[in-house]
Amino acid sequence: MTALATGTWTLDMSHTDIAFVVRHAGISKVRGKFTSAEGTLEVAETVADSSVNVTIDAASFNSGDEGRDGHVKSADFFDVETFSTLKFVSTGVSGHDEEFELTGDLTIRDETHPVTLKVTSEGVAVDPFGATRAAFSGKTTISRKQWGLTWNAALEAGGVLVSDKVVLEIDAAFVKAA
Repeated sequence: MTALATGTWTLDMSHTDIAFVVRHAGISKVRGKFTSAEGTLEVAETVADSSVNVTIDAASFNSGDEGRDGHVKSADFFDVETFSTLKFVSTGVSGHDEEFELTGDLTIRDETHPVTLKVTSEGVAVDPFGATRAAFSGKTTISRKQWGLTWNAALEAGGVLVSDKVVLEIDAAFVKAA
């Protein structure tokens, strides 16, 4: 495995999943992802001094169901007409090179709150075309209500249609800038 070189690394969306899982009707899970984002990883001499900055196109939300996608993009949830992006800007990193916690500010609908992702380095490699790539997997659980995403519907048998808890699952690939 090649060492993670200091400097700027660019998010490679063709090899990245920015996904979520949320309970639906209390019995099943709905999965979806964002298909368009830009970002950078700034690798410093130490993990603690490194940083990540990612901007996600809110309209790129895709759960595989056109009706649901339209609803989630509406004012009931992301309101992509008014709030076109979601953003993550790291504020701290703790741990070591292989497993660490990445803390940062997540902005959704102009509401910014701190989140902490548990991250695992999946490795660094040089591809057949000479590009140096690094991959990371991260996961956290958030309360969607914290960002003003409060739409819901009561179920006849009790409970609600959409869980407040949302699991964010990120598999990110970065390419070292030349």
